Amino acid sequence: MQYARPVELKQALELLANGKWDILAGGTDFYPALGENAPKSDILDITSIATLNGVTEKLDHWRIGALTTWADIAALDLPDCFNALKQAAIEVGSKQIQNRATIAGNLCNASPAADGVPALLVLDAEIELMGKNGTRQLPLSEFISGNRQTSLASDELLSAIIIPRMSATGNSAFHKLGSRRYMVISIVMTAVRLLKGPLGEVMTASVSVGACSAVAQRLPELEQKLIAQPFDKSLCDLISADQFSHLTPINDIRAPADYRQSAMQESVRRAILSAVEAQ
Repeated sequence: MQYARPVELKQALELLANGKWDILAGGTDFYPALGENAPKSDILDITSIATLNGVTEKLDHWRIGALTTWADIAALDLPDCFNALKQAAIEVGSKQIQNRATIAGNLCNASPAADGVPALLVLDAEIELMGKNGTRQLPLSEFISGNRQTSLASDELLSAIIIPRMSATGNSAFHKLGSRRYMVISIVMTAVRLLKGPLGEVMTASVSVGACSAVAQRLPELEQKLIAQPFDKSLCDLISADQFSHLTPINDIRAPADYRQSAMQESVRRAILSAVEAQ
């Protein structure tokens, strides 16, 4: 087994191009997955690459570095559109986990119950992937392709999450349902982003639900119904069961599918109310 800890992004990309490595960032998913076993694969520790850390505002987008921790996100002074992401940040495990776990690790682990995914989906997040031969960018909805499945190639590194300027508007809210208040895997989670127009109407609506399908999903039918409606609690009256028909909740130890089916509608209602009341 080899262990490498480069301090420059170029070094990391060269190593990825010339070998098979498991990437180590926060390690909060990596080490639990080992159980009581020692690592057998080559490990590329990217924690010392400073350029992969932090949140910066650019002319046409916001850039969230891959190594930015959930504690960092929760503490930052960001526009209201990021409220759902900040609220999700404080739901990721314990304080100790939040201090180590990275936003990129949450995405690359690709759990159906990854807390960060719904909040990023309503921001139309795009994923920046870097390899030795160049950089490519694709929507988050295309990056996570299934349960624990992503479009990350073996010679690539997730370097940043990009939030388009046109999507960094309005106010957002996050709602999570679990079997207890903290340190729990989601039964259902919802993120909502709403932009209020000059006449008090909904100009933009984005709604996503996680833990109810292999990949968190947007609710396009509900989003369309919300547009141009009065920006108040009556928006909740527009929620209907058929808007969730493309989701596939499962039976597991946390909850049966039929419970998730009803709970996700209530979760969406609560997230919409939170976004409206915070405006």
